[in-house]
Amino acid sequence: MRKSPFFVATNGSDAIISSFPLIPNSDFNSTSLNSTFLFPSVSLSDGTFDFATVCFISALLLLSFLCLIFIFHLRFRSRQYPLLQHINSLWTVRLLLVFFAFLWAFNEVFRLHFIRRKYVLPFLPSLTLNQQANLCKVQVVLSLGLFEPGFLITLLFLVNVSIKIQNNPSDISALFVVWPICVPLLVLQILLVFFSPLQEHIPVYMHSSSFLSIDVLGNKAVLCTYPLYSAILFGGFVIAYLIAFLFSCWRVISFVINRKIQVGVNLLATSFMIALPLQILCLVLLPFRPAEDLIHGAAVMVMFLAVAWCVAIGEVTLVIKPIADAFAAGRSCTCRLNPGDALRHPNGNGGRVEERS
Repeated sequence: MRKSPFFVATNGSDAIISSFPLIPNSDFNSTSLNSTFLFPSVSLSDGTFDFATVCFISALLLLSFLCLIFIFHLRFRSRQYPLLQHINSLWTVRLLLVFFAFLWAFNEVFRLHFIRRKYVLPFLPSLTLNQQANLCKVQVVLSLGLFEPGFLITLLFLVNVSIKIQNNPSDISALFVVWPICVPLLVLQILLVFFSPLQEHIPVYMHSSSFLSIDVLGNKAVLCTYPLYSAILFGGFVIAYLIAFLFSCWRVISFVINRKIQVGVNLLATSFMIALPLQILCLVLLPFRPAEDLIHGAAVMVMFLAVAWCVAIGEVTLVIKPIADAFAAGRSCTCRLNPGDALRHPNGNGGRVEERS
């Protein structure tokens, strides 16, 4: 008869079947632990899910790099063409959006055990298992407490100001919107992950952000996961965010008459309404499934793809598309001039133009 994919060995005695693989938040290096969780089916080699995640992260980083090219290209061109100055007024806000996308993607890279084992731990051989577990806690806090919320709030700010034709908010105003919302959420995540209340009286999956895996050869590995506490807190944030986001999208759709803009905003709203609840569902499911379970790996992959899709559709809709449209409008205005006017610029005096010196 085939053995269970995971079991607990107690003091070297008979194996006892365990229904949950997470270990308590105790000392990983302690030799007095009464139970060690073994995962004969957990392979420390390159996993399919990890490889797919790295591929998608690479594509997302390339998209973010393309956004940076668009932003700085618009920044430089707007100094020569005043028609582009209006859309360039919020270039630092778009830069902040891409910055959060970059950080979230890199944070997801270091979540992968394959990356940490191949490219991090060899350079930090002195890291103990406890310190590796703390790195998992940092990854959870940064992902659900700062990088993703920061991206979402910045995106909401851009959606709100997109319907203001005049008196666009200054670049610095975005910081006064993003940080007052992100900081309380970040502090709560830190308290729940690092200083979990009542952790001795609640199930381990409520507060544990990592667990110890030992393969059949005796190799130990700390694998990262998401505690249920963090999932519940982030879920509350997502509910409030989606209400505000849908209201802002409704305002944009009812205000603009451009059909392409309406389609883009509808796609953005639909994507977020599907992807973010799907992410929360996966976050809640993860603590209840062992790491070697195919459902656990699939849930992590679906959760990552849901957020990656939100990041990609947000960057395309609010960074690349508006800037590309601005360049297209600028070219159409230039085409109305005769070829000799291409090297001229307004001098602010009665609409006349003069040659560049």
